[in-house]
Amino acid sequence: MENNEPKFEVLHMPPENTNSVLVSQGEDAVIFDAWGRAEDWEKLLSDRHLNLRAIYSTHGHSDHISAAPDLAAKYNVPWYLNSGDEDLIMWGNALLDFFEMPHIDPDYKKPEDLHAGTQNILPNIQMQIIETPGHSAGGVSFYFPDFGVLLTGDTLFRDSFGRYDLPGGNAKALSKSISKLYEMNLPDETYVVHGHGVDSTIELLKQQNPYFKEHKCCCDEGDCQCDEEGHHCCHCHGHCGCE
Repeated sequence: MENNEPKFEVLHMPPENTNSVLVSQGEDAVIFDAWGRAEDWEKLLSDRHLNLRAIYSTHGHSDHISAAPDLAAKYNVPWYLNSGDEDLIMWGNALLDFFEMPHIDPDYKKPEDLHAGTQNILPNIQMQIIETPGHSAGGVSFYFPDFGVLLTGDTLFRDSFGRYDLPGGNAKALSKSISKLYEMNLPDETYVVHGHGVDSTIELLKQQNPYFKEHKCCCDEGDCQCDEEGHHCCHCHGHCGCE
């Protein structure tokens, strides 16, 4: 009897660096953050007799999309990426050099735009798309309410947050995105997969990540505390990036 129960797997494709997620149901599959070489993904899908249906990216840095264009073209499936990050696709080839990975071809298959809302990625798997810019301009997170799984990309890690000094990054936007995830008030047992490093839960984030909280900037509330040195944030302890 065919097993049609949905399955979530965190995969570390070589060269090991990024947490990719493979969601499968029966013979159909969807990839989140397709890092690695396309041929390695092709072998995995073939060995498991899986049909790729779509690819989703939390953001456009090359360590999260390196295999996405080729896979989308080979299997003729949509690749979803927020349009705010499309300029990062070719910019990231320098990072691929560091990992001795092939460059993304300039004639890559273009991604389809991705915005906040709800999608059924497979027949019985509903996903909420949450816009979480800051690490990049078009960053998103994915939440699966029926399965208690949250994918944060590089917005949030188990004990820290993503960098904001790369193109499209913005510290204030990142702070607001982390606050948005916190204010969703997800169940403590929600399983959280980050873009890198060890996984966590909402409960562990509350206990171990001092930045996973509501961030309120006095500048947003009309009570800006300015001096000649610039803005001082009275609630974020200097991490909100007020401008």
